[in-house]
Amino acid sequence: MKRNGNFAFLLAAILIALGATCAAHAQGPPFQTDDPVPVDYGHYEFYIFGAMDGTPVEVDSAGPAFEANWGAIPRVQLHAVLPWGTVNPLNHPVYAPSGQGPSAFGLTDMELGAKVAWIKESKHFPQIGSFTMFEMPTGNYDKGLGVGKVWYKLPVWAQKNIGHWTLDGGAGYQVVPQKDFHNFPYGGFLLKYGFGERLELGGEIFAHGAEGPAPAQIEKSTMVDIGGYYHFKSHPGMQYLFAYGHSVAGQTENYAYTGLYWTWGKDKGKPADK
Repeated sequence: MKRNGNFAFLLAAILIALGATCAAHAQGPPFQTDDPVPVDYGHYEFYIFGAMDGTPVEVDSAGPAFEANWGAIPRVQLHAVLPWGTVNPLNHPVYAPSGQGPSAFGLTDMELGAKVAWIKESKHFPQIGSFTMFEMPTGNYDKGLGVGKVWYKLPVWAQKNIGHWTLDGGAGYQVVPQKDFHNFPYGGFLLKYGFGERLELGGEIFAHGAEGPAPAQIEKSTMVDIGGYYHFKSHPGMQYLFAYGHSVAGQTENYAYTGLYWTWGKDKGKPADK
């Protein structure tokens, strides 16, 4: 749920992510790297998904979870996620006092945010934008389902499209003002390729710092994730999303995401999508 640590370790990941601004894209879900492209003005996105992030300390999951995005004004997207989920401490004595206690299921912290496109993509320059998010303390802190205070994600992302290739990268800082949680930097780079109109596949490198003794990610980690999008022919605007990843450096960590996505809306002077 959260992430801090060793700036020396994460410097390489942040440099990779910032380097991606010269040729950078992603779709956000199912990947951990996001993009700087808001939903089109007057359009909507909706996701139903499940996700998992686990370490030898604890396995946390989200699901059922619901995400909604709205192109409220040109170049600005409003964002909300309402997640139920589980916390499953593995109770390994070697990690104590981290990862100790019973499992729990319930509403976790709700996410609210705004994505803003500050610089539009051009022939020789990537699109750059921010995606500030506020995590609201709706989860039960005593059961480990929430942080107990408002916490924040402060990333900047960049994107560049080159033919069938899309590249996305960026870096951010997470602020968690709660005991046993740390503030920490994170960054990622995603490369994606479109195979015709139905299938997109991609891979990413994503790194984060140690998040403190309370969450599962007590140490820094660098991950490689692969996944993609399948566009349904009979339902335009509907996609199936999937991804799986594993750490290649730092703490052992697994990541997985699966979900369904819909988009619709109305352009000025045109009929609304079904």
